[in-house]
Amino acid sequence: MGNRKLIFFLAGVIAAAVHFPATAGYSVVQFGAKGDGRTDSTAAFQAAWKAACNTAVSSTVSVPKGTFLLRPVSFTGPCRNRILFQISGTIVAPDDYNAIGKSEFWILFYKVTRLTVVGGTVDAKGQRFWSCRKNGNNHCPPGARSISFQWCSNVVVSGLSSLNSQTVHIAINECSNMRLQNLRIVAPAGSPNTDGVHVESSRGVTVIGSSIKTGDDCISIGQGGMNVWLERIGCGPGHGISVGSLGNGFNEAGVQNVTVTNSMFTRTQNGVRVKSWARPSGGYARNLVFKNLVMRYVANPIIIDQQYCPDNRCPHQECE
Repeated sequence: MGNRKLIFFLAGVIAAAVHFPATAGYSVVQFGAKGDGRTDSTAAFQAAWKAACNTAVSSTVSVPKGTFLLRPVSFTGPCRNRILFQISGTIVAPDDYNAIGKSEFWILFYKVTRLTVVGGTVDAKGQRFWSCRKNGNNHCPPGARSISFQWCSNVVVSGLSSLNSQTVHIAINECSNMRLQNLRIVAPAGSPNTDGVHVESSRGVTVIGSSIKTGDDCISIGQGGMNVWLERIGCGPGHGISVGSLGNGFNEAGVQNVTVTNSMFTRTQNGVRVKSWARPSGGYARNLVFKNLVMRYVANPIIIDQQYCPDNRCPHQECE
């Protein structure tokens, strides 16, 4: 009997180890980050990520309360185990919009799998950049996307707030199995090209239970977007939820299996929209489902535009 009890005890220990794996924690403050809103903490964030990425057990990168200034930063995988990126404070861009605006990305996750990003606020301080664009200044930088995921898989983003992105708030490209939930995305109605979430060349993307107020599409799905589920989205102001623009080239991946459901649009230019340039293309949009949508003060509740030509600037076709 004693041996049996010992065997059962050891089995319980092994089971506990399986269900409760060892974890390692790395605070960005340990690596020199300062939450004063002025000190450049980019190197400290990268060092904390590198330590977590190279650890054999599940790891946490923590950003405590405070305001942390970041220049363009890349968190690169693959990593040895799953990572929790826990943000309790606020991440801000430098006041000079050129500091991130000359880079395509501000915060980039590249080739990372089994990642969870929780909480916190990122503020790109896009106001001066938008003013530069609106004034027709030829010396404006192209602008940065706030948070980008490239070649990532099995990612959850939960409870994140993104404010005042220079261009797209959250960009998903060449990714799979992405779940974004309880997001809060905010930019003024007049801010140009500030899409809330942009999905392209990715499959298995869910956005659920989120509030998106912006100057462009609340959510946009570009070529190669497949198996996309959008539910309980509060959209507005903005341009609505769009598939496209499609037809940029003839050899283009299509969009399919997109569902938008149980969502509300308030004071948006459009509700749900499919848009393409008027030119020959092998691309397509199929199996699109729009259901249980409430629209208040929406100019175009449902629109299919096959001659997309914003502001009479048509780089892909002749305007009529």
